[in-house]
Amino acid sequence: MRRTGRLVKVGTVFGLLAVVLAGCSTQEVLRFGWPEGITEQSTLMRELWTGSTLAALVVGVIVWALIFWACAFHRRRTRDLPKQTAYNLPVEIVLTVIPFLIIAVLFYYTVVVQTEVEAQTSDPAVTVEVTGFQWNWEFRYLDEQPVEETDQPISILGDSGESAVLVLPVGPTIQFELVSNDVIHSFWVPEFLFKRDVLPGVNFGYDNDFQVTIEQEGAYVGRCAELCGIYHSTMNFEVRAVSPEVFDEYIAARASGLSNAEALESVGEPGLAQTTTPFDTDRTRRSATD
Repeated sequence: MRRTGRLVKVGTVFGLLAVVLAGCSTQEVLRFGWPEGITEQSTLMRELWTGSTLAALVVGVIVWALIFWACAFHRRRTRDLPKQTAYNLPVEIVLTVIPFLIIAVLFYYTVVVQTEVEAQTSDPAVTVEVTGFQWNWEFRYLDEQPVEETDQPISILGDSGESAVLVLPVGPTIQFELVSNDVIHSFWVPEFLFKRDVLPGVNFGYDNDFQVTIEQEGAYVGRCAELCGIYHSTMNFEVRAVSPEVFDEYIAARASGLSNAEALESVGEPGLAQTTTPFDTDRTRRSATD
């Protein structure tokens, strides 16, 4: 027993040293490899992942302990055969029920988190109309003040010369309404830890929408996650998450007639995308130096 206790202490020390020397913070350790999200919804998913991983580790430790205990204290010492035990109904019932209980608990919490992630408020602060097309994106702010000269919604259109930069506020609830003009695309911002197919043949607001609440400012690349043709891999955009005050200033600048880049620069933000670059889809180009 003394030797076993010593082994446990040594193992604990080495485990702590591994964590410390790896330079991992407590938050990083508890993510267990889960990517870091920037939305309220991604935090819920990370918490589900952490809980399920900790539960799996508990089960694993119990199983490993039983294996090591059997190897250490029930190894063969004589040539006598051990007593054979079969058809132990209580043990078999326990070993059958426990896995189903674990599955039921995981299923329950998965449904709870999924429901919370997909929950929508009836009054989002910002509504963005997202149109996917081969091979770029157009965004329109539906509930913000329109452009003064045209009385049309403020829009952002990506092209082969300039990637679309979608400016969003940190804190308020944002709704995305998705539709495609041609084939199936998929709206994906990796830091949202969420993506949704963009389908042709549906109207805006027709049950193809979702909501997020961004919690961190910054610039984040967005992508099309559905193979949609020859230039699919270049169908990128950028989400620029800013404070609500900066967002209001940006909207006012766009409403006055400034371009997207000019409005961004007027509020102290880089005018062009910082996380991706546009791709020239002109098929007449014949060399990389043209």
